[in-house]
Amino acid sequence: MDVEVKILELKTVNHLDNYWQADDYIKLLEEFDYPNAQELKEQERLDFLFLAIADYEPAEAAKIILKYKMGDKLSNGQIQNLAHEMLNEKVAESYPEPAFHYDLFNINQLLRKAYNGKFPDTEALVIKASLAGEALESEINEEILVKSICAGLRDSNLILRLFSEQVEGSVPFGDAAKVIWDFHKTGASEVEIITSQKWIEKEDFEKTAFKAELTFFSEE
Repeated sequence: MDVEVKILELKTVNHLDNYWQADDYIKLLEEFDYPNAQELKEQERLDFLFLAIADYEPAEAAKIILKYKMGDKLSNGQIQNLAHEMLNEKVAESYPEPAFHYDLFNINQLLRKAYNGKFPDTEALVIKASLAGEALESEINEEILVKSICAGLRDSNLILRLFSEQVEGSVPFGDAAKVIWDFHKTGASEVEIITSQKWIEKEDFEKTAFKAELTFFSEE
């Protein structure tokens, strides 16, 4: 599969819209024992949540939010450890399971705002790109996006170093969804991709327009 790629915009951000929903703020306020959270105006909920969080010790607040958002993925012991590690480490980059990095990024940044910078700052990279190719008339997925982007990255990039065989298509690329945190189409051929700066930095792009030759693993 051949794909023509153009990088339209690269932007580092420390906040992602749409991860936390209005209902999350109500439920978190309740987790922090704030009474009558449902009665707050929508535009007030986040401010009151910050106040409610700040009434707790940072590690305890981290534990509450981790359990609320990731209690079905992490054990109580893992949550306990993470709640303390978050104060000193960029867990959205260092945690051994990359599939959890997206959640940890958003939890960390919420806590950082609530405690006025007490938690380490972590950045995500937003990539806006256009993809052209006859084969792309089918549905785009994380594997296609990673392989397309990698064609424009310098050899020292972490994805190319850790997942070279997967990118080349010689083995299955089950980790692609761990590299791409989120994506959505913004036009007929344009897509916005969210990933971690752990995986891709702005400086990793050697070119902003390039051709990618995608190969996919087959057992045949």
